[in-house]
Amino acid sequence: MRHTKVVTLEEAILKSGLKDGMTISFHHHFRGGDKVVNLVVAKLAEMGFKNLHLAASSLSDVHAPLIDHIKSGVITKISTSGLRGELANEISHGLMKEPVVFRSHGGRGSAIASGELHIDVAFLGASSCDELGNASGCPRSENAKSICGSLGYALPDAKYADHVVVLTDDLVAYPNVPKSISACDVESVVVVDSVGDSSKISSGAIRDSKNPRDILLAKQAAKVIINSGYFKEGFSIQTGTGGASLAAVKYIRESMIEKGIHASFALGGITAHMVKLHEEGLIGRLIDVQSFDKVAAESIAKDQLHQEVSAVEYASADHVGSAVHALDIVILSALEVDVDFNVNVLVGSDGIIRGAIGGHPDTAEDSALSIIVCPLLRGRIPCVVPKVTTLITPGKGVDVVVTEYGIAVNPARPEIAERLKAAGLKVVDIHDLAAKARSIIGEPDALPFGDKVVGIVMDRHGKVLDEIHNIVD
Repeated sequence: MRHTKVVTLEEAILKSGLKDGMTISFHHHFRGGDKVVNLVVAKLAEMGFKNLHLAASSLSDVHAPLIDHIKSGVITKISTSGLRGELANEISHGLMKEPVVFRSHGGRGSAIASGELHIDVAFLGASSCDELGNASGCPRSENAKSICGSLGYALPDAKYADHVVVLTDDLVAYPNVPKSISACDVESVVVVDSVGDSSKISSGAIRDSKNPRDILLAKQAAKVIINSGYFKEGFSIQTGTGGASLAAVKYIRESMIEKGIHASFALGGITAHMVKLHEEGLIGRLIDVQSFDKVAAESIAKDQLHQEVSAVEYASADHVGSAVHALDIVILSALEVDVDFNVNVLVGSDGIIRGAIGGHPDTAEDSALSIIVCPLLRGRIPCVVPKVTTLITPGKGVDVVVTEYGIAVNPARPEIAERLKAAGLKVVDIHDLAAKARSIIGEPDALPFGDKVVGIVMDRHGKVLDEIHNIVD
């Protein structure tokens, strides 16, 4: 008799043995287009579950329906890399009794692998899956409904969770190969109308920019890289998702062509920009933990040199084979940088959680050269400050800060400062940048934080790094 794991969502939940107080997990590869979290949690609420711990790789604007499930007691604890939108706003104002635990992508992978973050049931969306559970972020049918590419953040969940449920909108013939998640790790398969809107994968922070300031910052960041001493044959690179970080790739490409330099690999969330350089022969391999747009997702489906990597293999501090240990250059953005080179990418200047840790501290700490690109001011908001609102990436892992008013180099890296000065770049003291910002906008009022802890920031080694307090209107 032919075996199948295909069941309804309710049957899958009952089969999983899920009980009140347990931990459920999700991935965020569909980003703003995700439909799995809301679908599953609504069903759990309908079935009467309470006091669940929701451990998602990240949460965004689309997950606002969770607010009602928190108020009703279905969800009482959250672990994630980031929060955005109305959900983040409500939590920042004290919605939850327990603080949200924030981990970097590498930190989450390590916590899952070590058992620190134990997952009872993982609910993982896939763009294709066969009846036994071989799943992929790439569709197989002509009329497939979704594509997300890499399932890197779902792989630790699939490997270490006690019970795994794959949700798919493309049930295909066995065997579904190549696969990201093995049938050996899957207990149930649920067919749904849609696991996600692929058009919204590149929403939010991932953006091309025509802003003149972003372009200026991108050119400066490219000059830093080219004159850093690390821009040489076989270098490796990762770029963040901000406009200036993505735009820097254009100028690096021009110099690579001019100097005949090739990169060995690009790492992290892969975009169409990196796919283009790879297809032009300028980057040898793409190591993809999250496909950031449809072009990248389609590339990973067809190109053997464009490889999926799990969050553990990507950025775990505990695994000597993780890819970040081989990373030469990373370009990252920031909400704030302080005079000790500490970085905040999670909490806005108004005290509201509005971002994600992502792989920021993982790549900054392990790369040979970490570059933070940010303007001195955003409107009337200073980005270079005496002390960051929330510590996410410790300054010991940050080498260079690029602003439109000059380039600050961590005093721990004097050799980089000398190389940039020799190239004619404007190297300044970071204290002078902070003073310049204050001279323009004045001394900002203190934020009205309350006494309630709404978030706990863990460092990538599993220790508490900072606390986030509720904001009082």
